[in-house]
Amino acid sequence: MSRSTRVHLAAHLPGVDSTVVWSDPRSRSQTEFETFENLARSAERGLFDFLFLAEGLRLREFNGKIYENHVVGRPDSLVYLAAISAVTSRLGLAATVNTTYNEPYDLARKLATLDHVSGGRAAWNVVTTNDAFTGANFTRGGFLPDSARYERAREFLALTHDLWRSWSSDPLAPDPSRGWFTDSSSGVYSHRGQHFDVAGRFNVPTSPQTSPVIIQAGDSEEGRELAAETADIVFSKHTAPTPGRIFYQDIKNRLARFDRTRESLLVFTRASVVLGDSSADAQSRSTYLQQQQISPASALATLGGILGLDLSDHDPFGPPPPLDSSYRQVAAQGHTLIKTSGRADTVLRLHRLHESNPGSIVDLMRRFADPHTFVGTPRQVAHQIAEYVHTDVADGIIVDPAIVPESVADLVDRVVPELQDLGVYPDRYHGETLRESLFPDDQGQAPCTSQLP
Repeated sequence: MSRSTRVHLAAHLPGVDSTVVWSDPRSRSQTEFETFENLARSAERGLFDFLFLAEGLRLREFNGKIYENHVVGRPDSLVYLAAISAVTSRLGLAATVNTTYNEPYDLARKLATLDHVSGGRAAWNVVTTNDAFTGANFTRGGFLPDSARYERAREFLALTHDLWRSWSSDPLAPDPSRGWFTDSSSGVYSHRGQHFDVAGRFNVPTSPQTSPVIIQAGDSEEGRELAAETADIVFSKHTAPTPGRIFYQDIKNRLARFDRTRESLLVFTRASVVLGDSSADAQSRSTYLQQQQISPASALATLGGILGLDLSDHDPFGPPPPLDSSYRQVAAQGHTLIKTSGRADTVLRLHRLHESNPGSIVDLMRRFADPHTFVGTPRQVAHQIAEYVHTDVADGIIVDPAIVPESVADLVDRVVPELQDLGVYPDRYHGETLRESLFPDDQGQAPCTSQLP
């Protein structure tokens, strides 16, 4: 099986803007460890590359209200992943941690520790935060403009790599005659930059991967450049084939500027999967799930966030307010869904959808939502996923489950065997670390090798 045809799979436990129907009796608690353990065990049984947990430094709100599809409670991802490492042996463990409200030394220690405790399975999804609402939880508060937060992220990321590599390749050994370690240089670092001025000695020895796998999801110009320069994996938000291929080629074409091959970075996209015993059954299930995912409260909050209006007193089964692109952009507290630059186009799309088929707010927002990515029988979905990868929409998918953990277990039991029959999915894990499993031909070499001044 060549890398170009291999399908990669990962699992995601969503946090906010959730695709999970938490009200469904089959969905388990979003904070009890049993939920995470069951999801991880299913993913590992299905030979998934990694389990991905999102970060939440503050619950999202709209005018002080948290609507029903948002998870109430955002436990720390690194703590849960450390616990998951004890009940799995090969599954990668990916945590989202942002560079805006963390410090390089502290985070480098935590990720290196996770890499040690898991035997080389740690991954870091590098994100930035651009709102003062989140910043209110921190001493510095406020937020950085886009250019500055990516500058900070680049410096943050390079410094963490320097910390991880600051230990010599030989382990420290005490000299019995002197009572000192023979290699006094291990862990020593010094950095003075635009955002960080730190010096000292890193206190975690070189971990199994040296550098945990780096994941990024930025879709802006700055985000794509940072991903091409530093990431092992990039998340694509483009699930439709045509925009997905455009994004895929754009990211891959940037790699040469950083002396990287196209195979050195994998593109994953979040995808929803709905299975049925027949095509009609799968479509019926998809319709039902979308109705649950776009609830009346969710429809009001989403449309309100787009328009910058508080629609909480509106009837979700009544008509929407005038879809006028002249609505001013209001930073709906903690829930600004789109930037000003793309807002007019979004409102225009909503206007056209409503004009073509007038209906209620709920009807409109369900039509506005992206359809489920893969819908069909297990064999049909396997062929859809294989075609997705074969035609360069993505190298792999991150499964967004509708029912946790049942949706992932169902895919593992019913779709993975079909993918294996097609010859596009492995029958065992390769390599010892997550990096070696993802890149078996490259011996797990990390892309970010630049040293900070």
